[in-house]
Amino acid sequence: MKELLWQHIINVRKQSPLVQNITNYVVMNNTANALLAIGASPIMAHAHSEIKQMIAISESLVVNIGTLDEYWETLMVSAINEANNLHKPWVLDPVGAGATLYRDEVLEKMVSLRPTVIRGNASEIVALAKCNKTHTKGVDSTLQSEAAIIAAKSLNQQYGSVVCISGETDIVCSDKKLLLLSNGDAMMTRVTGLGCSATAVIGAFIAVIDNRLEAVAAAMALFGIAGEIAAKNVMGPGSLQVQLLDKLYNITETEFYESLKITMQ
Repeated sequence: MKELLWQHIINVRKQSPLVQNITNYVVMNNTANALLAIGASPIMAHAHSEIKQMIAISESLVVNIGTLDEYWETLMVSAINEANNLHKPWVLDPVGAGATLYRDEVLEKMVSLRPTVIRGNASEIVALAKCNKTHTKGVDSTLQSEAAIIAAKSLNQQYGSVVCISGETDIVCSDKKLLLLSNGDAMMTRVTGLGCSATAVIGAFIAVIDNRLEAVAAAMALFGIAGEIAAKNVMGPGSLQVQLLDKLYNITETEFYESLKITMQ
């Protein structure tokens, strides 16, 4: 498995997929830099008049509802429909699911369009699956990732989406399989938008890797290991953000193999 995931990382570097991002204002710069660091090419187009053409030239779509409004809702749905029409993969980041009725109504519409991948924290995944009335603390999770496994399985069975629950342990769910990744560092929660950046990285991997479970696992392994290594040599969250980008760019095969903590259930 280690060798397979590393080869996927190399393939992303070599193929440099073009990824269209409709993401939130807070994280656009971080997201674009993360994609560039792994070898992908980001587009951050948000005009209604050009979105179909942008989807046509892109290899995947990232939809992140962090700073949702009615203009973006219409744009996102149009982009998703075009991606589906062109059989291009897309990833949904349900930021703040469960926080407001409007947000949940938009997400219900989007998830019905069958995302290739859904990535969120445990609270967001549970809220998206409507398993129970969970409390969402802004965009932060109030649950451990393991608490969302039933919800993730439900979403996977209903929509066919690979579901990634991010947390202290990242869990990837698809076709009755669970992959558990235990890399990363607690300091990563102190930098805004790293979860959103991980979603964008997933967008790059699903653009070039047909096996979606492996694509998501490789993306999350790379991101978690880069953060874990970077955190060992920084003074705090500010420098972690910079060092994480550097490690996404220059991570070695040896570092990846020696750091990866993965199990399958």
